[in-house]
Amino acid sequence: MAFSQQGDSFSFKTSIDDMKLVYRILHRHIGEHLELMDSEFMDELQIALQKKAQKEGVDIGHHGAWDLWLGNDATTPCEERVKKRKTFDS
Repeated sequence: MAFSQQGDSFSFKTSIDDMKLVYRILHRHIGEHLELMDSEFMDELQIALQKKAQKEGVDIGHHGAWDLWLGNDATTPCEERVKKRKTFDS
């Protein structure tokens, strides 16, 4: 892994496994930190991972396939997710 800085911006090179790990942890706690939903970092991280997954033939629209590719141990079918879905006040 390598970090570099230009002014107030940072860039880094890291493994796909580290990117998946960071995404899984951030996504798991997004309900506790709603500001992540508007974070450019989270958005770009998700886009980069989705592009990589698609190149590997993963249907990112299928939550189970996406979860498995990310390395989540237990995937929850969409029908179950909807039942447990929280709503957030804006």
